[in-house]
Amino acid sequence: MLKVLLSGVGGAMGQVLQEVIAAEPDMEIVAGFDKNTDQNTAFPVYSDLKAFDGRADVIIDFSHFSAFDAIFGYARATKTPIVVATTGLSDDNLKTIEAGAKKFPVFKTANMSLGINIIAKALKEMAAALEDGFDIEIIEKHHNKKADAPSGTALLLADAINDGLSAKKEYTYGRQGRSCKRQPSELGIHAVRGGTIPGEHTVLFAGNDELIEIKHTALSKKVFAAGAVKSAKYIAAKNPGLYDMQDLLSE
Repeated sequence: MLKVLLSGVGGAMGQVLQEVIAAEPDMEIVAGFDKNTDQNTAFPVYSDLKAFDGRADVIIDFSHFSAFDAIFGYARATKTPIVVATTGLSDDNLKTIEAGAKKFPVFKTANMSLGINIIAKALKEMAAALEDGFDIEIIEKHHNKKADAPSGTALLLADAINDGLSAKKEYTYGRQGRSCKRQPSELGIHAVRGGTIPGEHTVLFAGNDELIEIKHTALSKKVFAAGAVKSAKYIAAKNPGLYDMQDLLSE
């Protein structure tokens, strides 16, 4: 039985993950981490993980970036494998992840959807083939409560595109003004926020008289929960190192 410590229990993803993990016969949540400990759960919830004296085989972190230091610090101190699914992390946070991964297993991805990560792989090849004569733009849509913009997924897709290009693009976040004619070196990234959209990402390759669109739509948060569960099972058995969804898919 894989014992899970769930960070961000009270959030929307935390609620969905509880449901998805409960349906897994070989997994159970043994503790939660959240700023609000008054949760209706079958397991204890802590706002300070120093109070948790149990053992977890893996941590799934789907919380707010402000909680990163606390949850990652606990993982580092206990050398517990961790799935980092929180977005909006700073450059310093990412450096902390890289340093920590030298001592214990860390799984980090900007999007837990298997579909998004397969698209990212395809975009790298497409970008190489369409580099000459095509402008590239990314449009991402999320619910009105999403705190960060652009989404981590939009940046994941942009990075995949840049990895396939011989001349790297500069990211332009939206456009405004009277002197914003598109430059060939640009890769535009645009954020839309509204309603309850779980997540939608469209990549446009716009050439002369032809348009190619690659689109991914998440119809519910269960898509991301399912990916997080797969990632947790994967990372729990790994040696120290930094892993991502491409590693999981390649195996």
